[in-house]
Amino acid sequence: MKQKITKAIFPVAGLGTRFLPATKSVPKEIMTLVDRPLIQYAIDEAREAGIKEFIFVTSRGKSALEDYFDHAHQLEHDLASKGKTDLLDVLKATNMDSGQIAYLRQHKALGLGHAVWCARRMIHDEPFAVILPDDVIAAEKPCLKQMVEAYEETGGSMVATMEVPPEKAHAYGVLDVADDRGAVVKAKGMVEKPAPGTEPSNLAVIGRYILHPNVLTSLNSMEAGAGGEIQLTDAIAKEIGTERGVYGYRFNGQRFDCGSKAGFLQATVSFGLSRPELRDELRDYLQEVLTLDKAAQ
Repeated sequence: MKQKITKAIFPVAGLGTRFLPATKSVPKEIMTLVDRPLIQYAIDEAREAGIKEFIFVTSRGKSALEDYFDHAHQLEHDLASKGKTDLLDVLKATNMDSGQIAYLRQHKALGLGHAVWCARRMIHDEPFAVILPDDVIAAEKPCLKQMVEAYEETGGSMVATMEVPPEKAHAYGVLDVADDRGAVVKAKGMVEKPAPGTEPSNLAVIGRYILHPNVLTSLNSMEAGAGGEIQLTDAIAKEIGTERGVYGYRFNGQRFDCGSKAGFLQATVSFGLSRPELRDELRDYLQEVLTLDKAAQ
């Protein structure tokens, strides 16, 4: 039996410059899709996958993120006294018990690999997950839970993958596939942001990982990769030649790149339409907008 995945790292140290001026005072991870911040979607997915310990790698200016998971005693008291039990239940679902969550600082923006390395002393020798909150995945069964179930069969390290058009492959880490088993593929190589036309496949790595602790050992070398940053992909690639191996997992679900404005808006509309209490009014509005836009053209 493979060792269970109970710890997850959430790299949330980025400045969110693509969302300025909003992120001047509000961490990007607190920005909301409908009525839940990005980070809540990531936490809920992790909980569904069996994660018990949540490790946040933050930076200066992220205090609102830490406050979000704290108990708001006065607010809870006010809701309880007014009999608003439905809102109280929603609020309590955002609380994290003492000892469940830890915050570490990434003092220099040296890349995703460096952010994950910052949490090394809290991982020790256990396999662990990494979740990038910018990648929001709508799925009947949460993406990380799908991966944990597949990992129980494969072991090693595993990355979530999706097919992308060749012209977009340069923006991702891309797998070189040795064995395609359908949902699971075995990798023989990984390339971070390949030059256009050199991508080894159309399978791009997106923000969900299950990693063997040896990946952290590889990160100790602090080798700069693409863009002059310490790339997590490079450290994972060093696991490919080992007995453990590296696997890609084609998840079932729709991924939204909420690190971009267009992706964030698309996710907002999609999640809004999925809510029964919002669906009809939002759909009518969108149809009206599209009708007016077509008439204007």
